[in-house]
Amino acid sequence: MDVKQLKKDLIAYSKEIGIDKIGFTTADMFSELKNRLIRQQELGYQSGFEEPDIEKRVTPALLMEEPRSIIAIALAYPSKMNERVEGKKGERRGFFSRASWGLDYHHVLRDRLKKLEEFILTKVPEAKLKSMVDTGELSDRAVAERAGIGWSGKNCAIITPEFGSYVYLGEMITSIPFEPDTPIEDQCGTCTKCLDACPTGALVQGGQINAQHCISFLTQTKELIPDEFRDKIGNRIYGCDSCQTACPVNKGKNYHFHEEMEPNPEVAKPLLKPILKLSNREFKNKFGSVAGSWRGKKPIQRNAIIALAHFKDDTAIPDLIEVLEKEASPVSRGTAAWALGKIGGESARLALIKAREKETESEVQLEIAKSLTYFK
Repeated sequence: MDVKQLKKDLIAYSKEIGIDKIGFTTADMFSELKNRLIRQQELGYQSGFEEPDIEKRVTPALLMEEPRSIIAIALAYPSKMNERVEGKKGERRGFFSRASWGLDYHHVLRDRLKKLEEFILTKVPEAKLKSMVDTGELSDRAVAERAGIGWSGKNCAIITPEFGSYVYLGEMITSIPFEPDTPIEDQCGTCTKCLDACPTGALVQGGQINAQHCISFLTQTKELIPDEFRDKIGNRIYGCDSCQTACPVNKGKNYHFHEEMEPNPEVAKPLLKPILKLSNREFKNKFGSVAGSWRGKKPIQRNAIIALAHFKDDTAIPDLIEVLEKEASPVSRGTAAWALGKIGGESARLALIKAREKETESEVQLEIAKSLTYFK
């Protein structure tokens, strides 16, 4: 087997199938990452969505027999919509972060990785391969950094010279000893714009994030969002791009290479009030194809309620009262109670007083009591 030629052939083929960047690295242990992950765990900075076993996250040999190298891929996604929709009073809109525009990127990258696997197996039928995207054990960013895809920015994203940080990442562990590529030198320098732009201060320092304070994480939780973060969420209903849009490297980066990634404006920036009334089936029909739907309807509805409070949209008061009175989820009822207090008005006050008499969940009762203090 001519591994050098195979690498050249793979690079050429990757361009044919719509992979925007490809890199190669060893299957050695990620020792430096291990120390960082242990520290994150000690500080309580993890999101809880990660693979819990740190050894698996840093040791490719635990994931596949005889790993010799890892292939990293990146696909660029758009940062601006070609078609825009604007909200207005009575028709306010929320928005999904750019990483949730278009078809769920997990499907897109798995498709590309599967094609790469098939290509490799036509050349090396006995090759062992294991691909993963985002939810796999390895850290996509650590692999991409070591494979020369980009450098790890202070915003904890991989930043590529060509596409900025607007890239999806995936990787494949292989039994083939591909020659590793050279990592890209850090180019953030003294810039701290991403840290300054983070609404909640989740970027503790360059390259370190407290996921528990990150809006992207908070919008994916299923509980009541802590008081101190609600006003900072604004009209984000899934994810957050503040640290990306603030990055100077991302200025002017907007690539529309992949049809699957083109956003439907009515999905990427949806009207808020209709979200409150969606059935599970309606939610799946409208949002089921995007990455931001993975946690289900309830977190998106809770975030839509927070967004309506952000706009102080008094036209939403009847909808919020209906949530407070009829919604089965205590999280939705509690968030609606908070939103009614933030928006204000006599009908909101009376609805809160009425709900106080009937509500049985203590966490909702607490939200009602807090909201009623806004009227004093």
